[in-house]
Amino acid sequence: MLTPSVAQGIGEIRRQYHMCTVLCKEDGQGGAYVVVDAVDLGDAYTPETRQSWIGFHVGFQYPFSDIYPHFVRFDLQRVDKRPFGTGMSGPMQFVGFGRDAVQLSRRSNHRDPTTETALLKLLKVLDWVRAGP
Repeated sequence: MLTPSVAQGIGEIRRQYHMCTVLCKEDGQGGAYVVVDAVDLGDAYTPETRQSWIGFHVGFQYPFSDIYPHFVRFDLQRVDKRPFGTGMSGPMQFVGFGRDAVQLSRRSNHRDPTTETALLKLLKVLDWVRAGP
């Protein structure tokens, strides 16, 4: 069973991404693994790979814990063929859904749990990815 805070955070994501499929798998501790499918990662990535799922874990401690890391499709490729920059690594596995993935490392060390929601963190990570690190 999800904690009320986790359920609320996932609800906000579902409302923002109502045109996407949002999958949620409980982790057995009150948190959940979440996948939003499909999001556009932007022009820095090849047309074949820029549509991706993005996944992350919302722990039972939410909103007092960071939503970190995020994951996207494992076969993501940059248009310019350069390797990913700092903060992107893979392939590895997004264990929540058993998907091969590229990990997006964007930790928020000094976050304010009253203002930084799971949705806000997702939006920040997507902005960063779209900038083409």
